[in-house]
Amino acid sequence: MATAVRPSLFTPVLIGGCFIMLISFGIRASFGVFQIPIAEDFGWLRAEFSLAIAIQNLAWGIGQPIFSAIAEKFGDRKAIILGALVYALGLALSAYAMTPAGMQGLNLLIGFGVAGTGFGVILAMVGRAASDEHRSMALAVATAAGSGGQVVGPPVAAALLAYMDWMQVFTVFAVIILVALFALPFMRAPAKAETGPVVEETMGQILGRAFRDPSYVLIFVGFFSCGYQLAFVTAHFPAFVAEVCGPIAPGGFLDTMGVSDTLTLGAWSIGLIGLTNIVGTLVAGKLGNIFPRKYLLAGIYAGRTVIAALFILLPMTPTTVILFSIAMGSLWLATVPLTSGLIAHIYGLRYMGTLYGIVFFSHQLGSFLGVWLGGALYDLHGSYTLVWWVGVGVGAFSALVHLPIRENRAAVPA
Repeated sequence: MATAVRPSLFTPVLIGGCFIMLISFGIRASFGVFQIPIAEDFGWLRAEFSLAIAIQNLAWGIGQPIFSAIAEKFGDRKAIILGALVYALGLALSAYAMTPAGMQGLNLLIGFGVAGTGFGVILAMVGRAASDEHRSMALAVATAAGSGGQVVGPPVAAALLAYMDWMQVFTVFAVIILVALFALPFMRAPAKAETGPVVEETMGQILGRAFRDPSYVLIFVGFFSCGYQLAFVTAHFPAFVAEVCGPIAPGGFLDTMGVSDTLTLGAWSIGLIGLTNIVGTLVAGKLGNIFPRKYLLAGIYAGRTVIAALFILLPMTPTTVILFSIAMGSLWLATVPLTSGLIAHIYGLRYMGTLYGIVFFSHQLGSFLGVWLGGALYDLHGSYTLVWWVGVGVGAFSALVHLPIRENRAAVPA
């Protein structure tokens, strides 16, 4: 009798999806690096470019269920091609935006482009291609690839700004996102029968059932703080560090590593968050196969709350910036494989992309508020302190709302 071949974790879909996420999220994570150069170039208030990034995040949230539905209706790869083209167009046109309104409007395109090349479409493809035993880990690996993009994106943006202006960097990024399309020929998953409880349901039926389910509503509400915290830090942390952090010691460790000023430290801190999150996300994916996901999510949100509170209470030094980046990074995107895996577990795989996309809209509402409020309150008070404390509060709230979630698979009505 032939020995059964165990399914592999690293499918072609997972490898190709990781490549796309690496590029897409690398570019998206770099926008905070442009806060000061763009504001100084045009004399804009901090809130102007912050609003552009906030609109980008909101468009990402709106576009996520739309692109997921396109993928489920017309095919995953067509949705990704459309997303990459829109992403590149938004970046290329933004390089010529001369007014705040123009920059803000064009970031709508960038946000929709991120939606087409991001979590909703890619994670649904990865989830369907993975075996039951590897699904949680496969989702974690794909999410970690997004963190890998965050590791390289901001430092690359900072390095390019040393040799060219921000408009040229945007053009370079527009070309790079199109390179992601070279992964598509390899992303062919074998057809799989749906093994979950929703195979006979239409999209309308399962959406209606999810909207009536208190657990789905709690997942939706709880994901809000994740978006608030992550988007605020990504968009404002480099500028925050540049302005508030104590000086870097000449000849010290950071100086010898090429980090000689606080603006560079802020850019590299975003990369460090992404680097440590690779480990954190993979650990979360592994634990998601062992422990109830709702308790893991509650623990992650509680951990973020404590870390953020301690960081803002202590004087900011290069050491506290590094420690914060490591600690927050270990929990950064660890919520994504757990949240998407929880949705797949309760409702099955057929419409996982759309169901996750709707929940992700809550995430992006939080992102919009975190980015926009950061810029608005900075201009009003000259400080980010109040925005940080709002993030602490919503983080604690999310930790609590995950506890009542019922994690059992939802039954299909007769």
